[in-house]
Amino acid sequence: MRHVISVLVDNQPGVLSRVSGLFSGRGFNIESLNVAETLDPSISRMTLVTRGNDQIIEQIIKQLNKLVNVIKVFDLTGSDYVDREMALIKVNANASSRAEVLRIVEIFRGRVVDVSPKSYTLEVTGDDKKMRAAIDLLAPFGIMEIVRTGPVAISRTKKNGPNSSQRREKEPQD
Repeated sequence: MRHVISVLVDNQPGVLSRVSGLFSGRGFNIESLNVAETLDPSISRMTLVTRGNDQIIEQIIKQLNKLVNVIKVFDLTGSDYVDREMALIKVNANASSRAEVLRIVEIFRGRVVDVSPKSYTLEVTGDDKKMRAAIDLLAPFGIMEIVRTGPVAISRTKKNGPNSSQRREKEPQD
């Protein structure tokens, strides 16, 4: 089963190496890894995607929590969270296919970030399903290259009803 794990760590040299070493040393694969500073520049957030059953993930989380520079570990899988990734897709776009490629980009709310006489480089953001759907529709034109970030994820804020911080829109009056 696919798991999205969010890890808060000290923003120090070597922390990424220790986390990735934990995975490789135990034979676990990291499918995707993103790291960036949080609002506090002394703390970074890692978003890891890995696969395993519940026992394997539990073991990974326990091992991560033992690392000195790890502040907190969250397995977002099974909870309510939002994830997005970005893909840059270089696709063949000759005179006869340019309009169709642009229509597909528009459907996915993507954008063209580079143009050459024979290709477009496209930017698409969304969840994994959206990425796969966009790639599947662009494949017949000839994908020259793809670069994907992998997902970044954040837990959703719990909604506590109409008096919570989530304000309701007023009903239109007649």
